[in-house]
Amino acid sequence: MLDRFHVSDDIAVRVSEAPMRATVEDIFRKMGMNDEDSVQSADVLLYADIRGIDSHGVSNMLRQYVADFGTGSINPRPEWKIVREAPAIVNIDGDRGHGLVLGPVAMRIAIERAKLYGIGAVTVGNSRHSGAAAYHAAMALDHGMIGIAMTTGSINMTPTNGAARLLGLNPIACAVPTLEMPPFVFDAAMSAVASNKIRLARRLGVKTLPGWIAQLDGTPIMEEQEIPEESMMLPSGGTRENGSHKSYGLAVMVEVLTSAIAGTGAGPHRRAGISHHMIAYNIEAFTDLDVFKKDMDEYMRTLSEAPTAPGADRVVYAGLPEHEAEIDRRENGIPYHPEVIEWFKSITAELGIEDRL
Repeated sequence: MLDRFHVSDDIAVRVSEAPMRATVEDIFRKMGMNDEDSVQSADVLLYADIRGIDSHGVSNMLRQYVADFGTGSINPRPEWKIVREAPAIVNIDGDRGHGLVLGPVAMRIAIERAKLYGIGAVTVGNSRHSGAAAYHAAMALDHGMIGIAMTTGSINMTPTNGAARLLGLNPIACAVPTLEMPPFVFDAAMSAVASNKIRLARRLGVKTLPGWIAQLDGTPIMEEQEIPEESMMLPSGGTRENGSHKSYGLAVMVEVLTSAIAGTGAGPHRRAGISHHMIAYNIEAFTDLDVFKKDMDEYMRTLSEAPTAPGADRVVYAGLPEHEAEIDRRENGIPYHPEVIEWFKSITAELGIEDRL
């Protein structure tokens, strides 16, 4: 997370993980989810909060989920089913179930197939938002596997040189185990920033940076300014000259490997909500696991000890700042904006849930 997205220390309300987790579980139960799914869903959100992925934690996502349950968009008790499979491959119809539940279901199946066949690939169609993709990818780490997680994001991004919302933000995550160094855990949308960060920026009163968003006629906003009420997300890079065509192409690739391959259409032609694709690579099927982990340690250590450019404090790799955030937040609590705490007070009162915060 960029510093501008973090709640400043002078206003942050620090909350320990346990009361927040219990509160979120209770809210999901009130939405009609069973105990197991409520615990699983809360775990995805608290993973994001603990690791500093504030855009995908309870601050931004939970209120949207409550609204989606209210409209019937999310089925709280889906009867998901396997609709097609091969030895290492499964395609699931999610029955409009929450991605916070179906994403882990898919990754667990991918891991089990990878144990047997060296690789497991599971798609889920007819689902809903799955939270931080890193959570699902990281499930493979404890099994000595590399995890890949892809999911379709909201159709809120214009293609390079375009003037219409035709692309999902379509994040992809990759988690790679190490021996002693923090694991490599990469998670990024194909847009310049996740759309949730625009929502977060509005809450924090910070400005958009050049290349994040475009005007409705497709003109990229290339100066720092207040965030307009209406805009479109830009592919990472912002403009063709800055390489936006690369993330534009990746966004299409993720769409193909999630929604299209699940048989539910693609882009603005999706027929069934959000789709996911979870892949597990069993490292032992390729090479010795201990050798691989030692090689990853050497690589990650070299990156983290790299010489810095003028004005830079350090070089980090994906997963290292999140590891450090987790240490701090487990010890000192998760920092929330006061407005978020007020929302929790309001929703717990409305739902008749104990106010633990």
